[in-house]
Amino acid sequence: MSDEHSADSGESTTDIDPVTLEILRNQLESVATEMGHVLIRGAYSPNIKERQDCSTALFDASGRMVAQAEHIPVHLGAMPDAVETVLEKDPQPGDVFIVNDPFAGGTHLPDITLVSTIAPRDEVIGFAVSRAHHADVGGSAPGSMPPGSREVYEEGLRLPAVRLVDGGEPNAAVHDLIRANVRTPDERAADLRAQRAANDRAEERIGELLDEHGETLLDAFDAVIEYSRDRVEAELAELPDGRYRASDVLEGDGVTDADIPIQVAVTVDGASIDVDFAGTADQVAGNLNAPLSVAKSAVYFVVRAVTDPEIPPNHGCYEPVSVSAPDGSVLNPNPPAAVVGGNVETSQRVTDVTLAALAEAVPETVPAGGQGTMNNLIIGDRSGEFTYYETIGGGFGGRPTKDGMDGVQVGMTNTLNTPVESMETEYPLRVERYALRPASGGDGRHRGGLGLERTVTVETDATVSLLTERRRTAPAGVNGGEDGATGENRIDGEAVPAKASLDVEAGTTVSILTPGGGGHGDPDDRDPDARERDRRDGKVDGS
Repeated sequence: MSDEHSADSGESTTDIDPVTLEILRNQLESVATEMGHVLIRGAYSPNIKERQDCSTALFDASGRMVAQAEHIPVHLGAMPDAVETVLEKDPQPGDVFIVNDPFAGGTHLPDITLVSTIAPRDEVIGFAVSRAHHADVGGSAPGSMPPGSREVYEEGLRLPAVRLVDGGEPNAAVHDLIRANVRTPDERAADLRAQRAANDRAEERIGELLDEHGETLLDAFDAVIEYSRDRVEAELAELPDGRYRASDVLEGDGVTDADIPIQVAVTVDGASIDVDFAGTADQVAGNLNAPLSVAKSAVYFVVRAVTDPEIPPNHGCYEPVSVSAPDGSVLNPNPPAAVVGGNVETSQRVTDVTLAALAEAVPETVPAGGQGTMNNLIIGDRSGEFTYYETIGGGFGGRPTKDGMDGVQVGMTNTLNTPVESMETEYPLRVERYALRPASGGDGRHRGGLGLERTVTVETDATVSLLTERRRTAPAGVNGGEDGATGENRIDGEAVPAKASLDVEAGTTVSILTPGGGGHGDPDDRDPDARERDRRDGKVDGS
């Protein structure tokens, strides 16, 4: 592709009229969305087909994101690193690369990314990218998320960017390697086929658009990026300049219970924003280390949230944003650090502290603390018969003008729940209770959202793994609002640590009680009608 179509930034290189640009932008975003539909409908595992724990996006030939579907924030902001890694491998038409290495374009090992060249006329004009959380990729525990892991080698099969398909021909050796190292090989193979189908659909649709628009389509890659960059810069220019700080902690790394500090300084300067995590803890022995790409994802999500979430998400949104963390820190670890919890839990804390810092700049926009955890629950057997994985929703923080939402995914995940019918059909599990937790949201002028209780009976001998947070540090209320309730983990009614892996016998009951959101504003200012509604809806204890 010519330099005209691969400019990184600067003055506009296109003369597309606004109407044509809007048409092309929507068409490109529709392609990314259709990719997601193909992946979800074609997947075999409930984690993808039911919970939709996957993401899809389009990139141009120079590795810039052009369009993405509205899927998982922690996936999408980190995808560019995967494409950058693939670019180093001289991708050719018909190639499909697979990568999950956290130190070379991935996030954590269960998230497998496929990067396919888009070459409808035998010249690479872009890339189709899909990332999906696979329910097992090997390692020391079913589900590949061992809470006590100390090295990435314990967490599953680690794949650098290698050709899964070479010039249109499947690489049988790589397929065999994957099947030999996972507990549920047929399920993995089916989910990878679904990802390939999603990427193939993208090439098909881009080919149709190229036939329709010709070279204007390639110009549109630049134009949509410039459009988003201009809009984000305009939004950032409206924020008050300054340096804003915040800190929080993670509750142990699975090896020790010692708090792990996360510190941030956010500098808003005109149309740019710099986010510096200097002062954050050194990388830890356990698995809450997070590659820098994960921290970037969290920051990008926050910037979108405090500017205008309707701005088309692509490379242009990220150009005015810089993110740094000390080398060898928990947010920029060196191999072979364990990282599986960093993607799911540390990302949440990065979101929390970055939002808390910007609350000083835009208090009318930022909510109180949300649940701040994904409440990862993994149940599987070591023979490889089944692996169930789920993140469980909780309370969203009270907002400046309204209450928080009850029982939703907060922050860096955007998945659905696994329906009870699906759980009980697919796995030897029985759901005993799935309900909101009364009185778990922090009181305030605007109440925090309620957490959830998910209680499951395991009907066979199995291994239960838990990776959770906010079990002793509550989601914070703001502006006089009260904190939300902390979460709890129970096995047969007995409390267990936030991060634990236990072999259990058939008939064991596992209960996850998720945190509520913090309240916003003085509780004395809450509307009496809202208090009556809280009582009537059972959101508070008492008659």
